[in-house]
Amino acid sequence: MGLMFIFAANNRIMWSSIFYGIADLFENYLFIPFNLLRAMESWWMSNAVNWMFFVIGVIASVYWMGELKKYSDNGEEDKSISSHSYL
Repeated sequence: MGLMFIFAANNRIMWSSIFYGIADLFENYLFIPFNLLRAMESWWMSNAVNWMFFVIGVIASVYWMGELKKYSDNGEEDKSISSHSYL
């Protein structure tokens, strides 16, 4: 019984060490670029990551609408009411 308690205590310490190590990795190393962005004076530069995602989303939307228009103009889309079996 005593040996099992020691194993359980060591196992709990091991798992907490792993999670504290992951937290340390993210807080002290992987978030350094975001901490630098947060400390900037300019609002526009500190939101650079958000602006990049916004621009990528707009470009993807324009491309997708162009593809939809291309297929619609070619008449390749089946617009009949029974195009799907569940309709």
